[in-house]
Amino acid sequence: MLKTLLMLLGLSSIAFAYTAVSESNQDLIYTMLAYGKEGSVYLDEVFVALQTKLFKNTYLGIIVIIPLIFLVHYLIIGPKKFSHEGKKYYIFSLFNRIVHGMAAVSFMILVPTGLIMMFGSYFGGGEFVRVSKELHAVSNFLFMISVVPMFIMWVKNMLFTGEDIKWFMILGGYLSKEKKPIPAGKFNAGQKMWFWVCTIGGIAMIFTGITIYVQDLNLGVLTMFGFTKIEMLRYCIIVHNVVGMAMVALFFTHVYMSMFAIKGALQSIISGYKEEEEVKILHSSYYKELKEKDIAVK
Repeated sequence: MLKTLLMLLGLSSIAFAYTAVSESNQDLIYTMLAYGKEGSVYLDEVFVALQTKLFKNTYLGIIVIIPLIFLVHYLIIGPKKFSHEGKKYYIFSLFNRIVHGMAAVSFMILVPTGLIMMFGSYFGGGEFVRVSKELHAVSNFLFMISVVPMFIMWVKNMLFTGEDIKWFMILGGYLSKEKKPIPAGKFNAGQKMWFWVCTIGGIAMIFTGITIYVQDLNLGVLTMFGFTKIEMLRYCIIVHNVVGMAMVALFFTHVYMSMFAIKGALQSIISGYKEEEEVKILHSSYYKELKEKDIAVK
């Protein structure tokens, strides 16, 4: 059944790819390759095509296919369940939880409002999209406050190690119903990937987002690199969209893993405590470290 599922998902991906790279998008790719050559069109036409075709198709694929994959995973494999009656380890401090909470709230506003702005024409434009734009801008400041302390407090634990390769090779054990110890430290490879996209990518999103919102940043550095304001704005929009795709995809993944794929996982970032069995299975290397240090349990 698992092989059949993977085959169906593969066929679905191929079907979507064919739709995304439709006749119009093939013209877009041809135009991009021809840019700068004799008879080619200008960047403004390429930019419009990126915004109206390639970016929208890709975002549409992300918000449809990724939740569908997780739904199939939940129905066939189901969530991992761990005992809530045993010992608990105090994993996340109050400061950790406050900072993470601020980032979480900002993302819960940034992602939907950003998608509403991307597909604004489908919502009829107007006041609803305008309010979404303002909410997007306000929540951006909340994210700005949280991203630096979040980076500082977790960067050491988020450095990739050899264990992360093993984690990726078995996809963290999420394709199996068995409870086998998974090679992972305090954070697994998937969480680390989300962290780096969220922080480094988030900083890029902050800068490009402010530029897009203000639309008239008078930066002298632009002339040093030969950029006009409109060129800078277009490049910022492109970067904002490309990084945004990765952030939306991983945000959906993070939400699914914390709220559905692991029963009770969300509670740990609220209370600070993780069940011993969950740590022992999903973070086996970190569990050994805790045992060696004889960390106190609840």
